[in-house]
Amino acid sequence: MNSLPANPPDESHAALLGRLGSRSIVFVGLMGAGKTAIGRKVAAMLGLPFMDSDQEIESVSRMSVPELFERYGEPEFRALEQRVILRVLEHGPQVLSTGGGAFMSAQTREAIAGHGVSVWLKAEIDLLMDRVSKKQNRPLLKSADPRAVIEQLMAERYPVYATADVTVPTRDDRKEVIAAEVVNALCGYFGVAAATGEVRS
Repeated sequence: MNSLPANPPDESHAALLGRLGSRSIVFVGLMGAGKTAIGRKVAAMLGLPFMDSDQEIESVSRMSVPELFERYGEPEFRALEQRVILRVLEHGPQVLSTGGGAFMSAQTREAIAGHGVSVWLKAEIDLLMDRVSKKQNRPLLKSADPRAVIEQLMAERYPVYATADVTVPTRDDRKEVIAAEVVNALCGYFGVAAATGEVRS
């Protein structure tokens, strides 16, 4: 991290952090879009702490997300998720990855708008299916036809995700490449000259 001060990425990152102030960079999007993986990379690039709302929920409740869904149902889980995100947002700046359903809550969207900048990682269905099929911890996908569930979630959620401050298409590429594109998109959002030294695939 000890780059020369004249390094363009450092200058643009410093300017971006100056515009960000105490706000958080909040990743939204469907499960499998890469919010946690890309969020960690962006946090590392900008020297910010990283938080994952699902991990915070599990830490607070001492139960896994699938267990919470099973025991209390989705409405109770969403209420807990909202409380956790509102609390986390009070302690910016940071990078926060949220669960796929979090941004669907109007109150959560309002809190994110007030305390952060939202970044939608927009993914195509084949990428999502490829990623989520490798994990068994997705409560909403306990279905005979997970692809139909994902298609339904995309139909319901993508119009809401589209209201995020920044949209970055994601794909099957190196995390560093997508993270650099997110940082450049944020620079564009804040009117900061983007870095010229972004990672190329």
